[in-house]
Amino acid sequence: MTSRNVADSATSSTVADSATSGTVRLTVSQAVVRFLAAQWSERDGRRQKLFAGCFGIFGHGNVAGLGQALLQDELTSGPEDRLPYVLARNEQAMVHTAVAYARQKDRLQTWACTASVGPGSTNMLTGAALATVNRLPVLLLPSGTFATRVATPVLQELETPYAADVTVNDAFRPLSRFFDRVNRPEQLPSALLGAMRTLTDPVETGAVTIALPQDVQAEAFDWPVELFAPRVWRVARPLPEAADIADAAALIRAARRPFVVAGGGVHYSGAEDALRAFCEATGIPVGESQAGKGSLPHGHPQAMGAVGSTGTTAANTLAAEADLVIGVGTRYSDFTTASRTAFQDPGVRFVNINVARFDTGKLAGLPVVADAREALTALTAALDGHRVEAACRDRQAALWSAWDAQVEAAYNPPAEVTGALSDGLLTQGTVLGCVNELSDPADVVVCAAGSMPGDLHKLWRVRDRKAYHVEYGYSCMGYEIPGGIGVRLADPDRDVFVMVGDGSFLMMPGELVTAVQERVKIIVVLVQNHGFHSIGSLSESLGSQRFGTSYRYRNEATGRLDGDRLPVDLAAGARSFGATVLEVRDRAELEQAIKTAKAAPADGGPVVIHVETDPMVHAPDSDSWWDVPVSQVSELGSTRRAYDAYTASKAAQRPYVAPPGTTGP
Repeated sequence: MTSRNVADSATSSTVADSATSGTVRLTVSQAVVRFLAAQWSERDGRRQKLFAGCFGIFGHGNVAGLGQALLQDELTSGPEDRLPYVLARNEQAMVHTAVAYARQKDRLQTWACTASVGPGSTNMLTGAALATVNRLPVLLLPSGTFATRVATPVLQELETPYAADVTVNDAFRPLSRFFDRVNRPEQLPSALLGAMRTLTDPVETGAVTIALPQDVQAEAFDWPVELFAPRVWRVARPLPEAADIADAAALIRAARRPFVVAGGGVHYSGAEDALRAFCEATGIPVGESQAGKGSLPHGHPQAMGAVGSTGTTAANTLAAEADLVIGVGTRYSDFTTASRTAFQDPGVRFVNINVARFDTGKLAGLPVVADAREALTALTAALDGHRVEAACRDRQAALWSAWDAQVEAAYNPPAEVTGALSDGLLTQGTVLGCVNELSDPADVVVCAAGSMPGDLHKLWRVRDRKAYHVEYGYSCMGYEIPGGIGVRLADPDRDVFVMVGDGSFLMMPGELVTAVQERVKIIVVLVQNHGFHSIGSLSESLGSQRFGTSYRYRNEATGRLDGDRLPVDLAAGARSFGATVLEVRDRAELEQAIKTAKAAPADGGPVVIHVETDPMVHAPDSDSWWDVPVSQVSELGSTRRAYDAYTASKAAQRPYVAPPGTTGP
């Protein structure tokens, strides 16, 4: 990435007043805030502030440092020069909010996050891992104990007998794409510039960490004024090598059953139109990863929906038959490849288009290292006149029609299903269907963990490129509500539907208070099924009998957690946080609640729709596989049977190591 100063953006008045002396005296924290407020990103000639603001929770490690600096900035800077501050309730959650914001902004904008020493900072570790796994930019500013060590050990300091310079913040190193610790003010400029380079590099981006000891945060220094001049970081679009495009086109022309796997890189590149043009010109069908869902809109002739372990029967059938797989912006997670069982043609080969060379080498594919939009445009031109056979296109239509009928049945279960439901409860499919059908095309659905991400991947009908937001790289329970806040902050003209089960809701409900405080309207559809629905189903399939996955009292007679259900009132809990709560018991009430939530004022804060579902009714299955090992020996018959099934499924697993230019198995 490159950066440059820009004369057409105003600098802060303090810097301008100090220009004659060449330096300005600020604390390290004040310098950080002023620097971040002056950073911009640019792509395709469009420029935006790199940082929308700073989330934070203050403690003794940062209240006199970054806390004071953010206060001073709020009181003395103009609206255009300010780095806005938002108070969060949980340090992990504020990182999730920043990450969701960055994803909705196609990685061109993000937030900084400041936390106090010790647990405040280590609470951000999960968020850091999530950001890096998903290749999404966020700046973390964990506070550290005294660099001078004048009063060691201080409150919340970790002491290690083998190394006096180790702190808990070293735990960020393996989770960050860039890490630095500023022990002296002179180190700050290189740390900041390195951080910006990484945040704005689509290949390297992820969590970026600058650890700031609490005494250094408050230390004053004479900074060169040039450090605070507005600076633009251009997000590049690497062009493909002509030879790579020629090789890829030759493989596609030779293939009889090519298949595209669209990943998140399609969205981050803004390559949806280029993908559509490619597919319409060639007739090649498209399956989507979780991050790539919505690469083609619902109803497009080549859109076969989700692929992999939570895929549609249409996409997975075509994937199994494909003799060439064209990966676009995907990292080929185990869910996307169905743990390397999805692609079963004996001679299947891969062409991998990705901005990151690391991902292009997966599955021994032909690497095309380039921006997705630019590569697809070049590939479409190179394939001019080439089109798959009409019979292949007819097969796509037939497969999709059959799957779409299953989706309709999941949204509107037949009488024999609804009649068998316990206590007249709704199915999860019905809940998803109601939200999908009553939401606007541009509304965003947010989810992350439990059974709903898989159901959404298969069932949700996406009608807008930014309308599907499921975090499934780290699949972090508790992401949903803070993630929904981030999406709404990034795109305030869209309603945001946060789909969350009771298990994930209980991980991070406190951010509803942040939504209330900032008047952020998110519509939280809280699905109550009294336990861990997803893991319960997985446990059963692995022979572990749903052990430890239900929210129940301990049975005094048996000592097991199989007693009566816990009398937990999540609706009352959400109401106590200040959210508007709508409790529903049937489909008519659910539909009315969705309409009421949609009509709520944009600045009215969160609306929670509480609905109970029957966890034993599942979405339609695509007969795909996910590799989760089963105990090889057991006294339990259920486990032994599960191991036999696991062994049979594993036989279909393939290494995918053949060179892309060869033929045969």
